[in-house]
Amino acid sequence: MPTDPFARVLADLFIAQAADFVGIYDAAAGWFTRVNPAGVQLLGYASEPALLAEPDRALRTPALPPADWAALQARARHHGRADVETEIVPPGGEAFPARIELTPFQVDDAPFFLVRIARRSRLRQAEHALAQSVRRYEAVFANATIGILVCSAAGTIVSANQMAHQQFGYAPDALTGQRIEVLVPNAAGRRHVQLRASFNAAPQVRSMSAHHRNLEGLRRDGTVFPVAVSLSYFHLDDELYAVSYVQDITLQVNATRDLLAERQRVERLNADLEQKVTDRTQALQRTLEELERHRADLAKALAAEQELGELKSRFVSMASHEFRTPLTAVLTSAALVERYPAGEQQPQRRRHLDRIRQSVAHLNDILEEFLSVGRIEEGKVVAYPAALRIPALLADTVADLQGLLKPGQTIVQDAPAAEPVWLDPSLLRKILVNLLSNALKYSGDNSVVTVRAACAAGQLTLVVEDQGVGISEEDQAHLFERFFRARNVTNVPGTGLGLYIMAKYVELLRGTIALRSTLAVGTTVTLTIPYENHPAD
Repeated sequence: MPTDPFARVLADLFIAQAADFVGIYDAAAGWFTRVNPAGVQLLGYASEPALLAEPDRALRTPALPPADWAALQARARHHGRADVETEIVPPGGEAFPARIELTPFQVDDAPFFLVRIARRSRLRQAEHALAQSVRRYEAVFANATIGILVCSAAGTIVSANQMAHQQFGYAPDALTGQRIEVLVPNAAGRRHVQLRASFNAAPQVRSMSAHHRNLEGLRRDGTVFPVAVSLSYFHLDDELYAVSYVQDITLQVNATRDLLAERQRVERLNADLEQKVTDRTQALQRTLEELERHRADLAKALAAEQELGELKSRFVSMASHEFRTPLTAVLTSAALVERYPAGEQQPQRRRHLDRIRQSVAHLNDILEEFLSVGRIEEGKVVAYPAALRIPALLADTVADLQGLLKPGQTIVQDAPAAEPVWLDPSLLRKILVNLLSNALKYSGDNSVVTVRAACAAGQLTLVVEDQGVGISEEDQAHLFERFFRARNVTNVPGTGLGLYIMAKYVELLRGTIALRSTLAVGTTVTLTIPYENHPAD
């Protein structure tokens, strides 16, 4: 192979005189065999031999791990050249942005790379950051899952994303230059000019849905659809621009309507549920009588028969009390409502109607517990794990239970922030509601209920502690049985099913329950539930 007598000299001059880092990288050895003076200075070494003797044998590039460095070499071999923007940390110095360029070549069939490293200037760095920021903005704006409209102070649309065009049925870029009024259906009393003037005078971030009921958008074909709209703003060259975030809530509106219809259907069914419970009780009684007549032939079923008899006794005792109390309140309030026919007596009527609604809701809760027991024992309740944050779930549950607080009662939460866990949020919420409502129910005024949650080593630990009446050791052995109620709380309304249902939910989550209680001091319930950090891919 012919050689150029000047090639080596020119190569040496090129490497030595280059203003940027230039080095020869031995791919097999994984380190440089030669680095020019500018490169030695750039990386902060005293000399080329000191750099070549570096024991770490790798450029310090936190943003470019070994796998990415290997991928960069592969791209260079495939395309004849490759480069990447990254950061380099010189020994004992501060990281600086740089551009690394690799050009492959071979010497005696051995793979080498010509490596050039150029430190980015502040201007170039700023331009690069600006370009990235623009690209990120464009990606977020164009691909947002809600409609985004940008309007001038005069109400002219200056920009609209792809989703906005889809929502309102316009071709791409067809909304630019249009007036915002073309997207609002005609209605009596519209005050867009006044509202826009008010917003321009005192722009602020706000949700229009909070103040305007039944907001609708107008599509190009003339149809309307329900929307939720939020407003924000920005100034550009001393000009005010309003930004509208539009969400199509057709599905939510339809779901709300369907939910209302379903609720009305359930309320109609409640009247039939009492008779069904009575029929089931009678069927149970007939079964028990039949078992009694065949006692000699059913000796092996004695244990089951005794359990059924005990359940029947508890159920009848509970039902006779729990159903009679709200039904008596309904009948009494209904009779009293008839005594207030005058229009000025509406407050008295409303008070008794509220008692009727509360009593019906109580009956509905009791029947829901019965149905829950049936679904559990039939195997129809299944855990569906999903990613959830324990502190948020705990805070939402405590907020929902504020209406149960007695005078002076408080709920103290202790749930440090943690990564999401993989559990069934519905079952976990029902467990929390049961424990906290029991703690409030059996604690007096001015008492404190404490709930703590901690996640560690793949286990969620929930602790609910109250200052209530406590549970005797004898009753603790039967606490999670159906229809069982401790002897010191028989005067407090309850079905005896709550803790049984809660224990079954914990069992579905593969958890365990530990209980510690002292009469007249309080009760502490500790749940330990295993979880996964994420679902299997």
